[in-house]
Amino acid sequence: MPSRALVEEQEKVTWLYGLLDAARARAEGSERIEAGGGGGFQQRVDRETAVHEKEKKLAQYAAVEHGLCFGRIDRKDDTLYIGRIGLRDEEGDPALIDWRAPAARPFYTATAADPEKLVRRRHLHTRGRKVVDLDDEVFDLEAMRPGDRASLVGEAALLASLRRGRTGRMSDVVATIQAEQDEVVRAGFQGILVVQGGPGTGKTVAALHRAAYLLYTYRETLSRRGVLIVGPNPTFLRYIERVLPGLGETDVALCPLGTLYPGVHATATETPEAEAVKGDGRMAERLEEALKARQRVPDEDVTFEADGMPVTLTSKAALRAREHARNVRAPHNVQRRVFVHDVLAALAEDQLERMERETDEPLQRLLEEGGLSKELQELLKEPSRLREDHDLELAKETLWDDPEVRRLIDSLWPELTPERFLNDLYADPEALRHIGCPELRRAPGSPWTVADVPLLDEAAELLGVDDSADKAAERREEQRRREEERYARGVLQISGLTEVDAGMLAERQREERGPVTAAERLADREWAYGHVIVDEAQELSSMAWRAVMRRVPAKSMTIVGDLAQTGSAAGARDWAEMLEPFVGDRWRELRLLVNYRTPGAIMAVAEDVLASVDPHAVAPRSVREEGDPPKAVRMDALDGLPGLVEAELERIGEGRLAVITSRARRQEVTAALPDAPAEVTPEALDQPVVILTAAESKGLEFDAVVLVDPDGIREESPNGGHDLYVAITRATRRLTVIHSGDLPPELHRLVREGSRPFDETSHLLNSPENARCPRAATDRLEAGEGTGRESG
Repeated sequence: MPSRALVEEQEKVTWLYGLLDAARARAEGSERIEAGGGGGFQQRVDRETAVHEKEKKLAQYAAVEHGLCFGRIDRKDDTLYIGRIGLRDEEGDPALIDWRAPAARPFYTATAADPEKLVRRRHLHTRGRKVVDLDDEVFDLEAMRPGDRASLVGEAALLASLRRGRTGRMSDVVATIQAEQDEVVRAGFQGILVVQGGPGTGKTVAALHRAAYLLYTYRETLSRRGVLIVGPNPTFLRYIERVLPGLGETDVALCPLGTLYPGVHATATETPEAEAVKGDGRMAERLEEALKARQRVPDEDVTFEADGMPVTLTSKAALRAREHARNVRAPHNVQRRVFVHDVLAALAEDQLERMERETDEPLQRLLEEGGLSKELQELLKEPSRLREDHDLELAKETLWDDPEVRRLIDSLWPELTPERFLNDLYADPEALRHIGCPELRRAPGSPWTVADVPLLDEAAELLGVDDSADKAAERREEQRRREEERYARGVLQISGLTEVDAGMLAERQREERGPVTAAERLADREWAYGHVIVDEAQELSSMAWRAVMRRVPAKSMTIVGDLAQTGSAAGARDWAEMLEPFVGDRWRELRLLVNYRTPGAIMAVAEDVLASVDPHAVAPRSVREEGDPPKAVRMDALDGLPGLVEAELERIGEGRLAVITSRARRQEVTAALPDAPAEVTPEALDQPVVILTAAESKGLEFDAVVLVDPDGIREESPNGGHDLYVAITRATRRLTVIHSGDLPPELHRLVREGSRPFDETSHLLNSPENARCPRAATDRLEAGEGTGRESG
């Protein structure tokens, strides 16, 4: 029979879901706007806006259906229920407090040392609309009513959530945010916040909750400009995509780095050498140098036939045209318009001079021979009016229509797209040698790589777009605006309205575009976001940072990463080194120091790996000591891999398992596990088993990890040791390392057949922080510590 406390909370939750249903019903009817006035333009705009708002509300209500209410805080005088969104009762009083509201903050920040006036904090665990469990944390037992004392229930909420199996999707942790994570979530909006945190510290999920918090707190500021989240790859973004809708936010743009440049969906990777070259900040200058090399001047005068007659472009005229165009402070394709104008003018001048000579010379001979009447002789003695009367602009237009003229101009100053520019550059050995990057040579038509995307974005800045057609359209629009204002003045005179002027009325009628969606923002390379969150930020190169910074001119950003996990050859070694070229010292850093995810035995192995590649790095402190010890299995061939994976799946039950392998042995692993997805796609995470490289596993977590070929992972890139550290720390419960030959020395803690199991007590006493204070470690052990809270 359910406890009295469970029954009471069920009644409360049922009532709250009733309020949610009522809000949903109101939203479903909210777009019924009368189409009076003949269904005019403004009515259509209002109707489209209302439909958009209705869809947003319904999507929000659907997203918070699971776990609508998850918490309760009791003070001496009142009780508040905490949930994913705020709800009001029939009288308009607060019934459910949005987790982002200031009143909800004690739910996350209260501690035994500082209870913030709380008597009790209760976590509500629900399945669908049913309350299935409760967890209580008491801060002031004396202040509790006797009946409440008798109904205390549950265990630590984070520990319970940790014991659930992975699902292939990141879950929100809105019910279990810890104090140091809450500091990240509610940090100030302005400026750049760097969140440095090791494996399992919850930095990613804290950043996502921060996005939801900022949209709630600064709704008016961010609703128009939007929030962009940049992640390392599509699989990672699919892994996290349900978190924000579950927090009540459905209109945030998520973008892997490989699609930051609109129209390109890059997933291919580079060799470490090419990756380092393309990511180097000096590539911006090299691309500019390569572009200038495309702005050519002929070594000699060029003569060809146009419009049925010869015409000459002198080298001197071409040089003047190029210098004139370069002096215009504008991108290449805009400068080209100046160059084209000057070249056409030079060709037209040459053509007119030829026409004058061809006309004047025969007449001059007749004049000298005296074969003309006296009147004609007097006329010819006057200055020639031929060029003055000729329409020079018409001559230029005629020349521009000639294919030979077009070919000449395109060979000297081509109109380029970023894609064509880079493809041409990569296929031209001489051009690559000219900028000092011969290693970037590749065949035309090769697929774009993730490292190419920042270069495409840089090229777009250098090239620009010839906006002459747009400016002509703007002039036509200005003319239309004046006509609309004249019409509006007539409407006002007839109607007698005095509250608005003609300009305001015309502007309202011109508002044809509905709300801007997240997809529309991603398609616009020049869209300026209100806030940008970058996850796995240590992987971004200097060139990638240039592209990201263009998306947020106000430099309001949350940057999430771990320098100890940098795998990219062009990635970050130091946050200041990466950020100061863009923002100077206008950034701040928060550190997450507690690992809620990785069991201590696994983390001890990871710490040894990290120490071997970076002795000065400090791994986060694991608060979990339960779980099976990590083990090593020698397997020269992979014949035993299927059986080992099957046994691991049985041990974890309904969770997820990742086989993380070196690139060199990936094909062999795939052949051994034919039922696992052959390619890494976002949907692959739904399967019980997925095969990944260390780089592909970054940011993900699994109940069990089978790590194949640690030596290969360590040796296949300059940052291979960091990749091995990443691979080891993906497991939340079980880790098995398969190796051939001798086990790498930094993996000596792994349990092998016949060896002594991992000693959790010994590890705790000998950890770096406890070695400095053995009494504190002993106190922790005696107090039964060693299990704690998970970040999600």
